[in-house]
Amino acid sequence: MPKDLREIVKESQNLHIGLPEDHQKRFEERLKKLEQPAVNNRFLFLKIAASLLILLGLGYFFRSDSVPAELPAEVKITNLGSISPEMKQIENYYLTAINYEMASLDVNPQSKQILNTYLEKVAGLTEDYKQLTEELAQKGIDERTINSLITNLQLRLQLLLELKDAINDLKTENTLKNEKLSV
Repeated sequence: MPKDLREIVKESQNLHIGLPEDHQKRFEERLKKLEQPAVNNRFLFLKIAASLLILLGLGYFFRSDSVPAELPAEVKITNLGSISPEMKQIENYYLTAINYEMASLDVNPQSKQILNTYLEKVAGLTEDYKQLTEELAQKGIDERTINSLITNLQLRLQLLLELKDAINDLKTENTLKNEKLSV
């Protein structure tokens, strides 16, 4: 039996249809899940960088004509770039990435303590890099010294990426606290 449209509308107005009580909580959890893939992109960047480094390293060691066994006396080794063009590329890549990460850090009063801690570690690694460079200049080309220099650059970049993540986490926590206080 057909019903009158006005009766159907009246019945639907009497029904109270609302959102479940835990709707906001579930919504925030879903938002957090959507934010997770951004962290994986950082690891993707590190994986790509490590792969490139391995390929360049293998190419360097298997190519016999890339670096002569003995450098002429007038060539002075001052850094990785003075060994070969491939080493210069690696060094420039990491130094550019390190400088970019340093420039893109978000410095604020809340993150100052974390920032100082990480920057002290980076400064220590930078000092170690200078000592390794001096060792390379004094002793000549040594595979262990070259690997130590490259590892040092990788560690500095990794520390800066971790610092950036820690600052972003701190900023997110502060934002959530402010939102809870305002609610």
